[in-house]
Amino acid sequence: MRRILELEKRYLAQTYHRQPLVLVEGRGMVVRDIGGKEYLDFVGGIAVCALGHCHPALVEAISEQAKKLMHVSNLYYTTPQVELAQLLAKITPKGIDKFFFCNSGAEAVEGAFKLSIKHTKRQRIVAMQGSFHGRTSATVGATWKASYREPFAPLIPKIFDFVPFDDLAAAERAITDRTAAVIVEPIQGEGGINVPSEGYLKGLRELCDARGALLIFDEVQTGMGRTGKWFACQHWGVTPDVMTIAKALGGGFPIGCFGAKAEVMGSFSAGDHASTFGGNPLACAAATTVVRTMMRLKLPRRAARVGRYFKDRLEELAEKHDCVREVRGLGLMLGMELTTKEAADMTVKKAMERGFLINCTADRVLRFVPPLVVEREHIDRLVDALDEILSEVRGC
Repeated sequence: MRRILELEKRYLAQTYHRQPLVLVEGRGMVVRDIGGKEYLDFVGGIAVCALGHCHPALVEAISEQAKKLMHVSNLYYTTPQVELAQLLAKITPKGIDKFFFCNSGAEAVEGAFKLSIKHTKRQRIVAMQGSFHGRTSATVGATWKASYREPFAPLIPKIFDFVPFDDLAAAERAITDRTAAVIVEPIQGEGGINVPSEGYLKGLRELCDARGALLIFDEVQTGMGRTGKWFACQHWGVTPDVMTIAKALGGGFPIGCFGAKAEVMGSFSAGDHASTFGGNPLACAAATTVVRTMMRLKLPRRAARVGRYFKDRLEELAEKHDCVREVRGLGLMLGMELTTKEAADMTVKKAMERGFLINCTADRVLRFVPPLVVEREHIDRLVDALDEILSEVRGC
């Protein structure tokens, strides 16, 4: 492992706070490090590996498509791209039926911004405090964390107005006749697994309709069955004008997209937007297999059921340990907030030592976004380990 760490430091940009772990193999819920030690993965590539690691159907789909056609650019039609778009129209909220394919969530959000500005002919975008939408120039501008934005301020367009998440009165004051769009994560991920109150998304929908602004739902992390429905906005019965999808869509293979209502997407003309690799046959074949496998295994419904069990078990820890402030989330997108950053960091470290991969976000929130194939047995093993760890961690 030392050699890998030395080579990484020598040859790679030092932009990540990596755990001291070299992973070399994965199957289902299990990953294995370079020394042969196994871990139960409750991070899942940050909500990406929804089918688990190296699901046989996905491996086969990528292998078979790679033998046929990997890339030809969007100068030509390809069957996998059209088939994936047709399939997505079946699972997205009714009315979201036109799609643009790209390579990541950040690209999808950038495209959504361009579409909103082109459609409305307006120039400002309302975003939420606690938000995370990406690291490109525009998306980091819509991301709340100052340490992500401020070093790159000269590159960021000055078009964003931030308001508190889950505060309709603040949103009403911010949305004006200059607002092209309001962008919101139906459940904030990097912000700490923050779930809105019952009428919030509906209220945003009504405000946008009244002011002529578009409503963008960033479902990059919340989508694809993660919260117990195909898309988190479906919990509240609210349809956006534009939605972004990525992460779990490819099950580990890079792909992103944004979907929109036909009349909104119709504002784009040939040449307005493009992506050389976007929607290539290999990525689309992978994503199509992910969606079909999720359908066959009924994974959104399973995520709701198993997620309720997981949340109940975490609530048991909250009742037992004073350092647990709150448990929140939906489906298999759960967070457990501790009292201090130090306690959260130490819990992540000790969990890894015991063979469990978990993640900390928003300084002190333990985030659990495992593959949607996680079993109750895996959850019980993690919770038992966390019970021991929280008893050991200072302040708990």
